[in-house]
Amino acid sequence: MGKVLIVYHSLSGNTKKMAEAVAEGARSVPDTEVILKTGLDATIDDLLACDGIALGSPDYFSYMAGGLKDFLDRTYYPSQGKVAGKPAVAFGSAGGPTDKILRILDQAIGWFKFRKIADSVGASGGVSPGVLVECRELGKKLAEAASAA
Repeated sequence: MGKVLIVYHSLSGNTKKMAEAVAEGARSVPDTEVILKTGLDATIDDLLACDGIALGSPDYFSYMAGGLKDFLDRTYYPSQGKVAGKPAVAFGSAGGPTDKILRILDQAIGWFKFRKIADSVGASGGVSPGVLVECRELGKKLAEAASAA
């Protein structure tokens, strides 16, 4: 059984829709437990207990949202040496191009020494049905990697 943690921040609801689609995809893998939390609600215990993690954020001022950054700030030092190699994916939304937010989220995966297992998914100017399909597939890939971990 794999445990997948999805941590995100959303004000407009776009990134939340993406997070829910990632969760749906992860749940499609048998025996997968999915924990879906905002960055302000997720804890170090959630991070340490998961077998795989997804990070999601909108682009705010060409950076990740403060709610997700708060989670990363609170968990970085306590998790060092305990989470390296965990499978990870990222997803983000923006009013325009998504390259900046996806690059920053990919960097966060590197800071924690997680193992990125799939290309990040971005939504520009809203969340299309196609993006939701990509998010479901992202969640499925993460759950499969978490189960194998």
